[in-house]
Parts: sequence; structure tokens; C-alpha cells
Amino acid sequence: MQNDPRNIRNGLEIPREHYCDQPYVVQTDDGAWLCCMTTARGEEGAQTQHIVSVRSKDKGKTWEPLVDIEPPGPPEASYVTILKVPGHPLGHGRVYAFYNHNTDNLREVKADTAYSRKRVDTLGHFVFKFSDDNGKSWSQKRYEIPIRETQIDRENPYEGKVRFFWHVGRPLIHKGAAYVTLHKVGNFGEGFMTRSEGAFLRSDNILTERDPEKIRWETLPDGDIGLRSVKGPIAEEQSIVNLSDGSLYCVYRTTEGHPCHAYSRDDGKTWTAPAYMTYSPNGKLVKHPRAANFVWKASNGKFLYWFHNHGGKSYEGRNPAWLCGGVEKDGFIHWSQPEMVLYDPDPKIRISYPDFIEDNGRYYLTETQKTIARVHEIDGSLLEGLWNQHENKTVTRDGLVLDFTGPMPNQLKFSATSGFTLDFWWTPRDLTPNRVLLRGQGAGAFALSTAADDTLQLQLTNAGANESWQSDAGLLKEMRKHHVAVIADGGPGVVMFVIDGVLCDGGTQRQYGWGRISPELCRPQNVDLNLIPLFMQRMHNLRVYNRALRVSEAVANWRAGL
Repeated sequence: MQNDPRNIRNGLEIPREHYCDQPYVVQTDDGAWLCCMTTARGEEGAQTQHIVSVRSKDKGKTWEPLVDIEPPGPPEASYVTILKVPGHPLGHGRVYAFYNHNTDNLREVKADTAYSRKRVDTLGHFVFKFSDDNGKSWSQKRYEIPIRETQIDRENPYEGKVRFFWHVGRPLIHKGAAYVTLHKVGNFGEGFMTRSEGAFLRSDNILTERDPEKIRWETLPDGDIGLRSVKGPIAEEQSIVNLSDGSLYCVYRTTEGHPCHAYSRDDGKTWTAPAYMTYSPNGKLVKHPRAANFVWKASNGKFLYWFHNHGGKSYEGRNPAWLCGGVEKDGFIHWSQPEMVLYDPDPKIRISYPDFIEDNGRYYLTETQKTIARVHEIDGSLLEGLWNQHENKTVTRDGLVLDFTGPMPNQLKFSATSGFTLDFWWTPRDLTPNRVLLRGQGAGAFALSTAADDTLQLQLTNAGANESWQSDAGLLKEMRKHHVAVIADGGPGVVMFVIDGVLCDGGTQRQYGWGRISPELCRPQNVDLNLIPLFMQRMHNLRVYNRALRVSEAVANWRAGL
């Protein structure tokens, strides 16, 4: 939909050249937003690749001209993040920019594919510059951060004499020290990075030291091995936050269909063993492809997690983007069910490398699809819904057009312009496939029926087009009471099933638990809703909404009926 705030095309564009990556933002002491990014006149990895900053005084509506932190390459400067220092002794405005720099100006690298040999933006020296005027200008000199050599460095084709690495994710201030992530690479080849693991650069005096030459750094974790995956060779793009008990929490991507997460109870010196991320301790696995997945801590002490909610193993499938809300409990983060936060109408567009901004009680996300970077204001009620999902038991009334708990007429009429939701409690007597439970007939027809493997299927039809999507296998049981929310979202064109308070994610049977279809099919007009008597006999109540419920609302409806 054109006015849908989740549609990235409705966001505010951030200036760039052509390629643009990692549009990260801090709020400076003069109240402006300072955004730093990697950009180039060509594609990702182009020789002109370099890093820039840009300021906005009106929350992204307008921007000042781009400022080069490093001029266009060669040599390439890439993958910048920024750290705002609170109360620096030099005065107001101190900001650090950390990034890769191909200082030795290598024009090719030892690698297993022609493409990888030509990419020289993910190696070299890890450096920083600083600004003391809120990002209006940057130090002429760059300062190198020493990185302790570990096993993965010694085993690269240069035996560590050339370092392979890159850097994403927001730096963290923790117990008076700064932590900057680093993703070490063992080799380049098919899929670009063929081996990777995570490390952290910690400085105990960067927040107070006047002289950049005197800033101290140590490489964590201790020992010769960084944060790795459970079984695969890829463990990269680590993102960290701190918990109220002083622990550190980290998430990172793999190529195994699941992200990894880890906790450190000793300030990053050691970490828990590699483990796939779960929604709660020993809970359901989170699904995510080889894409940025970031964790942020909000000012209220709660957390947000950005990911793509499917089990792909490649770089593809970065649209739509989803958020989970996290709350602390007994030293661990417990995550909510996911909520879609941003999408592009074209499923091929890739949305990634976001940042999270809070400004005077309002929430924003930045993102890039590699040639356009944007900022989006996020409805605060969406985030509150995520954070309160474990407790909310309020039945949603907004958009409710039918609410029946007793005898019901056989025929009801309704319309939906942006999507619709069927929400009901049901004790199935017989899950034999192809039994129609209810049907909408008119301009934009739909039918809900049983399907194979004890699932439900929503079939949608409009002007000859016909598409369908099923719930996950094995969740519904005969003679057991279930809560089901069937959500047809006419913005991105997505069908979701929330069963007993859990959003279907495909489980182990399929990559996706939610299905992307034509948005027009999700917008029935003047349909007659027919409830089949067999369904009515085993249905305890039915709510019909003329909009797509948020997942948090569906979960609350389930909790209200427990």
C-alpha cells in the first residue's frame, strides 16, 4: 500500500553516491543526527569505495552535504561504524569512526575465485578517525588499531601478513570501556567469505583519553579462537549489547539457516559455547539466512532484534525485515514472537544493515538496499506490543467487524481494504484434508480448509488469480482446543498463521512459515462469509477483522482465552 509506513519506499532518503551501505546514526551534542556510511560511484567493492558522513537537523527530512571521512579510492575505505563519546575531556562533539582501510593499496588478493581476487575492501588495516565538531569535519590523520593475531589469521593465504576482516554493528560502551566488533576471515572464494569468526576490540581508555595515539586496545576473546558457529565455517557480523547484570550478549549470522548467540559473564574474555539462537533458554530455534541480524538495547532497558525470519542459507531473502522484542529474565534475554517491520513491494529488493535511533521518545530505523539508504519512523505501539507480548491478555477491538461466541448465522458480509484476519478458538474433530471450514464469496474470494499433515490452508482468489498458503505441519491435534489466527496482510502481500500464540516459521519441514502472495488477493470486497456447520460445531468463538492484525495482537487474543 502506498501509505503503509512499513513500505520502505515511504521512507526518507539519505544522501549517497551510488552504492551505499551501513547507514548508521548517532545523535550529536548539538542535537543533529550524524550518519556515516560506505558509498561508491560504482557497485559494492568498486575502487571508488570510501566512507562519508552526513548530518541532519530535522530527523532525516533534509541533510547537509556529504563529508568525506576518507576520499574516494583507491585505496578503498569501507564498512564504517561510529561511536559518540559522552562527556569527552576535549569538549563536546567527539565522535570516532572505525573502518577497514586498504592502506597497502593491494589491487588483488589470493583467493579461490576471480570475483574474490578483485575484492580488496575486506582486508588491510583497521583504523579510526575522529571528529571534535559533531561530525562537520574529521581528523586528517587516521590511527591504526592493533589486532592480536589468532589462528584464523595465521591460516589465511598470507599466513597473517595480510589480514582479512571487515566490520559491522554498533560499537558498545560497557563498564567504562568501548567494544568494537571485528569479523576475521580465513579465506575468500565461492560465496566471497569462506571462513569467518568474530572478535572484539576493547579499549579501556578511549572514553577519557585526550590523545588518540595513547588509546589502548586489546583483542577479545582470550585465546586463539573467536566466536564460531555450531558446525559450519561461517560465523560473522557479530552484534553486541549489555545486560543489566553486567553480562554481554551477542548475535551473529551463519550459513546454517539459524543465527548463533552467545553470552559472556566476564566482559568478553570468554563466551558460552557456539549455539543456535533460541527465543528463550532451551526454546524454539530462530531462523535466519546469511544476512545482518542485529540486537539493540533501548533506553527502557529492553531489547530489539532485527532479522529475516526464514531458514535460508544464502545471502538472499532479505525482504521483509522482522523485529522481536526482548526482555531480561534471570540473566537471559527472552524474545517475543516476530513482527514484520519493513518491506519492499518487490520481493527481490534486499533490505539490510539497519540502525536503531531513539529521539525524544520516538523510534526510527535506517536501512539500505545497497543503492538507496533511508530512514523510517517506527510506530511506538509496534515496539511496545513486542516488549509486552509475554504479558498482554487484552482482546484487540480495533478493526473487529464480527465477534461471535454463541450461535451464529450461516451468512455474514464484510469488506477489507488492507487485509483481514480470521481469529478463532477451535477443537478439531477431524483433520482429514480438503474439509472447508469457512468461505468468503464475492470480489476477492477466500476459503479456509484442512490440508495435508494436519494443517490449515487459506486459499485466495481474485480476477482469476488463485494462491494459497498453509500453516506448519503437526501443530493442530484432533480433539484438542487450539487458538488460530489467520492473517492476510494486504501491504506486503503476506499470509501468516499464528497457532496457540506462536507464529508459524516453517519448522524443520520448510524454509518459510509465512507466504508472500499478491497483495490484491488479501483485500476481499463485499464478500459473503459462509461458516460450514461442521466447523461451527467445534468452534468456540470467531472474530473477523477488516485489517491484518499484528502478530502481537494475535498473541494477546490467545492469551486472553487461556
